Amino acid sequence: MEVETFKDGNGDGIGDFRGLTEQLSYIAGLGFTTIWLLPFHPTPFRDDGYDVTDYFGVDSRLGTLGDFVTFINQAHSLGLRVMIDLVVNHTSNQHPWFQSARSDPKSYYRDFYVWEKHKPKDANQGVVFPGVQKSTWSFDRTARQYYFHRFYHFQPDLNISNPAVREEICRIIGLWLQLGVSGFRVDAAPFLIEMKGVDASKSLEEYHYLREFREFLSWRTGDAILLAEANVTMDTIEDYFGDGDKMHMLFNFMLNQYLFLALARKEAAPLLEGMLKPPPIPENCQWANFLRNHDELDLGRLSDAQREEVFHEFAPQRNMQLYQRGIRRRLAPMVNGDFQRLTMAYSLLLSLPGTPVIRYGDEIGMGEDLSLKERDSIRTPMQWSADANAGFSSAPPNKVFRPIVSDGPFGYERVNVAAQRRDPHSLLNFIERCIRMRRECPEFGRGSWKSVETNNPAVFAHSVQWATGTVIAIHNLAEKSCRLKADLGDYKAERLVNLLQDEKDIPLRGKPLQLNLKGYDHRWFRVVRAEQ
Repeated sequence: MEVETFKDGNGDGIGDFRGLTEQLSYIAGLGFTTIWLLPFHPTPFRDDGYDVTDYFGVDSRLGTLGDFVTFINQAHSLGLRVMIDLVVNHTSNQHPWFQSARSDPKSYYRDFYVWEKHKPKDANQGVVFPGVQKSTWSFDRTARQYYFHRFYHFQPDLNISNPAVREEICRIIGLWLQLGVSGFRVDAAPFLIEMKGVDASKSLEEYHYLREFREFLSWRTGDAILLAEANVTMDTIEDYFGDGDKMHMLFNFMLNQYLFLALARKEAAPLLEGMLKPPPIPENCQWANFLRNHDELDLGRLSDAQREEVFHEFAPQRNMQLYQRGIRRRLAPMVNGDFQRLTMAYSLLLSLPGTPVIRYGDEIGMGEDLSLKERDSIRTPMQWSADANAGFSSAPPNKVFRPIVSDGPFGYERVNVAAQRRDPHSLLNFIERCIRMRRECPEFGRGSWKSVETNNPAVFAHSVQWATGTVIAIHNLAEKSCRLKADLGDYKAERLVNLLQDEKDIPLRGKPLQLNLKGYDHRWFRVVRAEQ
């Protein structure tokens, strides 16, 4: 989550650590176990805080280092862990390191960055933000050289091959571990470890750096983790996990893209394909699954035709799309607020093998503001109530950090935490119930899965087994009702216990499962064998 958009604790219109601390009981009460914070360090804020000027501090808009420590202590007291973004692929061009580097060719920090006298011929290739970013090299008038930046021109890339840079990264990791952080989401991991510059040597294995950071992390705090943002091809996955000695977790971008293709087609086959694409990973590693995150819904791994299918279903207008590859919308408006489709999607997310990640506000079905630039459309303030400023801040409306969604079906007067708390049939209460049930079913997170064949191409069914337990999840991806049939003979099931709906157990005794499913319906079952 973004501290700036969650809760304002001092009335200046900007979310801060005091406001976040006040709402920790809400997060813990829903059953979440970990909070992932986007960058909160000092910054010119030209890229939502990803342009850092001091890795060892807290931006004054958000509070003090003392406020952060209070937040950490309160989170721990509620059983919550905290992960933070590790944004060390680049710095802000206002960072003292870069200012020193550009001012003096003999500066200690000169080699913290990547420089060239002449603009490389491939400078227009490999841009991360097509249509917004034109080059990966920019000329600095003071240095009289070009510097490399994988992202915006005001974010010069750090030279990871410099041992002094890696030493600084370890110092950054060490400080925040000491303050109680339980892990790091490694921003832009593929770009962090790439060899940079036109004359970059390939003599050192690139991914070695990931092992180096992992060793330091484990040495300082044995139970902390590294979660990599790595939207990469499947043949490189092993390079990030290693033998279980590099990244602990990766976001499953491939599954996410095929999941949305399945939702768009209303067919199970693409989802099954997405689940089968990743290679096996070490037993002590894990995937992080998600529906939406703080960036665009990146569909870059799909074919052009597949991407257009998803666009047509969920982002038919050009202003809903971004960077020629993604969607800049939240999930609820993508499905036109269809409650059954939303609950089915979250039931699916929470039953997939791996660790589910839910973006703040999605638990109540918040919408987006397409009038905001680029990815800011889905980074609007949290909607707490129908009060002024959605209960986010007591500041005058014109002082609020970012416009609050106020119009249409997703405006804060209709979609807010207070109203959904009082409604037993709300999305908020549904997700809380699902999270609680998932925590009672460790199989979903830890077990081995396999697909369950059905008689309907719109139905995705899979089982997960761990230790002596087996659970089965069934999801109808289409709006049409159906009579489902599935042979569960291999499970030797005496009966199925319905885990989410208020329905009686289903006796099987060797017979196939027959089940009436409504449109966008879903079921979780626990298998009870005869010997049990």
